[in-house]
Amino acid sequence: MVKYPASQLDRTFSALVDPTRRAILARLEREPGLSVTEIARPLPLKLPAVMKHLDVLSDAGLIARTKSGRTVSVELVAGPMEEAMAWLRRYERFWSASLDRLADLVEGEEG
Repeated sequence: MVKYPASQLDRTFSALVDPTRRAILARLEREPGLSVTEIARPLPLKLPAVMKHLDVLSDAGLIARTKSGRTVSVELVAGPMEEAMAWLRRYERFWSASLDRLADLVEGEEG
């Protein structure tokens, strides 16, 4: 099997597959600029595990870290998710057609 280098899209989807990383991103969307400690506080993980999740998110380009003194703040970076959404939109017609057929079926049963 030929192994190709991971594209940005591959890194984005790989990062988003984990529920902890999705929770971190959702929190950063609501509360931008949290410190690493603030991100880790509500999670049921030790700090080294949180740091590994942040490394994956950073490698995927989904977060940016800035250091001010001893505090590292984290910001959400939406660009890679926009690329993923554009990729998903190409296939939207498949699930839209299925939903339209389901709506027609339900409306037909009601009438």
